[in-house]
Amino acid sequence: MAPDDGPTKTKRLYQVWKGSNRFFFGGRLIFGPDVASLFLSTFLIAGPAIAFCIRMYIKIKHENTNVGRGYSMLTLGALLSALDLGFLFFTSGRDPGILPRNSTPPDSDEAFEETTPSMEWVNGRTPHLKLPRTKDVMVNGHTVKVKYCDTCLLYRPPRASHCSICNNCVQRFDHHCPWVGQCIGVRNYRFFFMFISTSTILCLYVFVCSWINVLEKETDNEGNIWKALSHDILSVILIVYCFIAVWFVGGLTVFHFYLICSNQTTYENFRYRYDKKENPYNKGTAGNLREMFFSKIPPSLNNFRSFVEESEHIVMGSMTPNCVEGQISSKEKIDIEMGNRLAEDTGYSLPEILRNLDYDDLEDEMMINKEGERRMDSLVFDGQDVKPPVEISIPGDGTFKTDQNGDGGFMESYPARNETDITALSLSSLQI
Repeated sequence: MAPDDGPTKTKRLYQVWKGSNRFFFGGRLIFGPDVASLFLSTFLIAGPAIAFCIRMYIKIKHENTNVGRGYSMLTLGALLSALDLGFLFFTSGRDPGILPRNSTPPDSDEAFEETTPSMEWVNGRTPHLKLPRTKDVMVNGHTVKVKYCDTCLLYRPPRASHCSICNNCVQRFDHHCPWVGQCIGVRNYRFFFMFISTSTILCLYVFVCSWINVLEKETDNEGNIWKALSHDILSVILIVYCFIAVWFVGGLTVFHFYLICSNQTTYENFRYRYDKKENPYNKGTAGNLREMFFSKIPPSLNNFRSFVEESEHIVMGSMTPNCVEGQISSKEKIDIEMGNRLAEDTGYSLPEILRNLDYDDLEDEMMINKEGERRMDSLVFDGQDVKPPVEISIPGDGTFKTDQNGDGGFMESYPARNETDITALSLSSLQI
């Protein structure tokens, strides 16, 4: 029985997903492969926040202070901390806008009719699929190039890019953030910005409140600031920590606010430099802010909890790295492997080697070989006459002469030492 006739197994999509993501709670939460960095970020936020709350609680209970103001500062600090951690997990644990992978490459019928400089073989491995590497699409009256993804077997939509860490194509790809362990795309960029901006506000809040605590200690110590600092070590640590952290998260907040106002992504800002050319996505500052904060977040294009047939997904996975390897013959596979080895040795890819071949010289050489074979077929050495007009005579002086014209006129003469030399030289004199 053929393998295709056997029973097919069904699994959840997240169980057979070919990306590098990590799924939890039955595919309800999706993280990047570096999800462990999320614990570090959580510790860097929760640790100082908990220390600040402990310091404020001690101040309320054991120091002569305004209890109402103390509880207000404690409650606001705790709310900012919880909000910051919530935005962190919303950014890290949701689909950033992953594009579904194709099981087969797109139809190449139209690609054969195009003659663009970007025409290349897919993956440079087989001529069966000849697709243009890029295509032009119109966005708001501007021409934008979209690229073909060899891994996902699709043309990426405008503003999408392939993340090498998560191994997925992501809509409106901004960057892969190691601090949240996830790609930042169209579905979590809003939460990412709220996360870094809340972190900035939290740092400033703890920094100011810690200085208030130190200054109140200074009043109790007769205006001696150094003595006040020595009696409130925890506040000093929080001041130094927040001063350092606010430069990092604050700088990110300002930079991404600029990107939002100009409707750019981090990837586009570093790659395309829209300050030197027109940005096709810019809708004005008000329109850009409205699009980012007040527009509806698009739904996920993947239902990771849906059931899929494992056999079909295995086919898709095998085609992803090899680009329809199952559609080429075994001989072509050997040729491809040899071509890849040659490419490693010479530094050129197989398509480049084939395109640089001098086909004119090859045709000339093939014609010469065919002419030589035709003449050789007309020669008979088994006791029969030689058809070409070549005669060999050996005079008594120990030399042999060749009559190349067939008219009795000797053209060349060579000294002959033995029968072997006579045979070798006479064969070399035949013009084949």
